[in-house]
Amino acid sequence: MASASQPRNDDEMRIKVREMIKDIDIAIMVTLDVSGHLHGRPMRAQKPDADGRTLWFFTRDDSPKVDELEADPQVLLGYSDPKGQDFVSISGTGRIVRDKEKNKELWTEDLRTWLPEGPEGAGIALIAVEMERAEYWDASSSTLHFAFGYARALATGQAAHTGDNARVDFGRH
Repeated sequence: MASASQPRNDDEMRIKVREMIKDIDIAIMVTLDVSGHLHGRPMRAQKPDADGRTLWFFTRDDSPKVDELEADPQVLLGYSDPKGQDFVSISGTGRIVRDKEKNKELWTEDLRTWLPEGPEGAGIALIAVEMERAEYWDASSSTLHFAFGYARALATGQAAHTGDNARVDFGRH
């Protein structure tokens, strides 16, 4: 469902979501812990897969999030670019992937900060998140645009429309 100001088709909205998150390095990954409470943590995001539906994250195989995902694979990812006024939430299904070749394919050297043993180290795994739904907020980062919106809201008493908001269905495979 696109905003009234800029209707888009589903493929355009899926492309927009991927474009909005492709340069955001950190996502907040939220899972359910073993006692049923939400647990969020920052995760270094890898580039989306060529299929356009799979997002990748490195983890240690003995991390609590591995147990959480194996018990309940539902994941919520939050991406934020405050400078550009872009925000995206993605819900999907996570799974643990233990594949050294895939590790090497996705590895970037800055990951060594958290995983000093490298992509072939013992206990290194991947989390693949299959996107099912997303919602984005794409606001203008222009100071002038916000100033105009503020003045309009002050004069009319109605909220300014300073951007685009849409819900996007990625569907299941």
